[in-house]
Amino acid sequence: MPYTPSGFFCDRLIRERERRDGEGSLNKPLRFNGQDYNTLRQEFLQRKTLFEDETFPATVESLGFKELGHKSNKVKNIVWKRPKEICENPQFIVGGASRTDICQGDLGDCWLLAAIACLTLNEKLLYRVVPPDQSFSEGYGGIFHFQFWRYGDWVDVIIDDRIPTFNNQLVFTKSAERNEFWSALLEKAYAKLHGSYEALKGGNTTEAMEDFTGGVTEFYEMKEAPKELYKIMKKALERGSLMGCSIDSLVPARFETRTVTGLVKGHAYSVTAVEECRPSQHKESKVRLVRLRNPWGQVEWNGPWSDNSKEWATLSKAEKEKLQHQSAEDGEFWMSFEDFKKNYTKIEICNLTPDALEDDKIHKWTVSVNEGRWVRGCSAGGCRNYPDTFWTNPQYRLRLLEEDDDPEDNEVACTFVVALMQKNRRKERKMGANLFTIGFAIYEVPKEMHGNKQHMQKDFFLFNSSKARCKSYINLREVTQRFRLSPGEYVIVPSTYEPHQEGEFILRVFSEKKNTSEEIENRIEADHPVPAPASAGEESEEDQQFRTIFQEIGGEVSTERRGEWSQDMEITANELRNVLNRVITKHKDLKTEGFSLESCRSMIALMDMDGTGRLNLQEFRHLWNKIKQWQGIFKHYNTDQSGINSYEMRNAVNDAGFRLNNQLYDIITMRYANESMNIDFDSFISCLVRLEAMFRAFQAFDKDGDGTIRLSVLEWLQLTMYA
Repeated sequence: MPYTPSGFFCDRLIRERERRDGEGSLNKPLRFNGQDYNTLRQEFLQRKTLFEDETFPATVESLGFKELGHKSNKVKNIVWKRPKEICENPQFIVGGASRTDICQGDLGDCWLLAAIACLTLNEKLLYRVVPPDQSFSEGYGGIFHFQFWRYGDWVDVIIDDRIPTFNNQLVFTKSAERNEFWSALLEKAYAKLHGSYEALKGGNTTEAMEDFTGGVTEFYEMKEAPKELYKIMKKALERGSLMGCSIDSLVPARFETRTVTGLVKGHAYSVTAVEECRPSQHKESKVRLVRLRNPWGQVEWNGPWSDNSKEWATLSKAEKEKLQHQSAEDGEFWMSFEDFKKNYTKIEICNLTPDALEDDKIHKWTVSVNEGRWVRGCSAGGCRNYPDTFWTNPQYRLRLLEEDDDPEDNEVACTFVVALMQKNRRKERKMGANLFTIGFAIYEVPKEMHGNKQHMQKDFFLFNSSKARCKSYINLREVTQRFRLSPGEYVIVPSTYEPHQEGEFILRVFSEKKNTSEEIENRIEADHPVPAPASAGEESEEDQQFRTIFQEIGGEVSTERRGEWSQDMEITANELRNVLNRVITKHKDLKTEGFSLESCRSMIALMDMDGTGRLNLQEFRHLWNKIKQWQGIFKHYNTDQSGINSYEMRNAVNDAGFRLNNQLYDIITMRYANESMNIDFDSFISCLVRLEAMFRAFQAFDKDGDGTIRLSVLEWLQLTMYA
């Protein structure tokens, strides 16, 4: 279900507070759907019943929404069963978790299974994702849990052990051992994280690699691979990095088709080892080999160095044992590095730290994570091809403070990796969401602007070209690239290719040395939230003229109130609306449908200093002057007489004396813009009235001026209900 604006921002505030309390770390993962594993497990053990997960039930909804949805024939004969109903003596893990425990079923998630196979090569990583102290015997309650990295946080996902079957066989992922279930349950937990099994269909191995590790992935196209690719791959595996590869299928109809050599196009493989051996006929040189695995658990390479090829006869017994050579139809095979480069088109390396793979030293990189959001009409500005809106995208200030220890060609530079990841698109597939085409550009900040945290304006991007940028905008979950730039300050601008596309993202920056990245957030402040007190003394000519205007309004009051008008000289919201609408009808250049009664009530709430619910002369005068000032700002930006374009609203608000951050501009757009992303005069005035009222109220409560206040429920409701 989509967030309402208030729901989204409340949820975001809660998440930020949880992080401050240490929630979301490996040691203290967030509870997915609010479910606590230990509490639920104890509860069902005491009840002596098996856990049934209501948040991911054994129904069609958990299977999918289209090919696995209600109208699909595929789901009619699927029966959800627990492992004890499928076989005798079910085990969570048999003889240690290994890559042979992962065999693909009737779901196009080879990308996920290739990543799981990589995961089994590192026990520490594996048992971080798959807590090993789970079984079908001791303390069994039908409940299991797994942990994943999800957009900057670690989350603990709980499932029951009911798994889809057909004719008593697992429909999706299974193990080569019929009574082993850890891989099937891991797949179910990952499906729950994304909303359904069908949501896992089709993907990129790097996506799951990162969700298992929190690492960052770099891509290498074989035709553009560096000379030291073999060395890079070997060092990556030694450091525990996860690695996948694939063969591009140029013709969609031939997706996942076998070649004559036994390889499959459009299919994800995992790289499980790289080694060198010395065959007897090559006494002077070694042969470089790569071991790969097909997640199907079958269908292997049949060329040189395949399981039963003649090349193995040239190796000694010791060499064969070192390479763990075996002839079995298990989906795993060796091939020469040269054949690997000829046959595969792309390789993906998920760096856990990440480490610098180009040299012999291991560097501990620093990592910064920033959450952001593109909001249509406010901060979804599109790429540099759209100069009128590009500048409104979220901006992140990057400070490169220390150069690398090992400069190339004596060049003083800082190495860093930028990774832009769009969030929740897989989970929202059932609502028609697809991956956006995303990318980013990096601009150098002039020295005179260093330390200035203001959002860069349109002119900056019109007159400055980018210092670096991603190779291309692409519709992947994450776009990643490595850069080397001189020490200094830079601005990273992440965006979708087209403007007006709304979604959430995280921007991660990994750097070799101590460097920082943070969202450019204007300091939240207002120039004059508190009205100046009226000066004592004789009335000026302007005061007298204003009193005349105020008294003229008396002609607009109802017959019942004329008697009291001369005594209290105050007007109600309804009377205020009549006079304001009478005035603005004379201004044909103002885009408005007239002031609503609700807007006028807000105006009175802003200016009502004595709590009467009406405006006296002094209060009305202050409001009148403000409206005239704001009217001038509105006319300046109302260039086409259709209202203020929502992207320009941040400039108009700034001219009115308010400095806000991106989150607040997002809220203003959602709250006050119409379907055409324009803001009319009434909405513009209502927005500024609300801003001034809330700033003033905050300052009244912030006695010590430290920027924080504490309110009781009564104070909070009094404040928000009357504003």
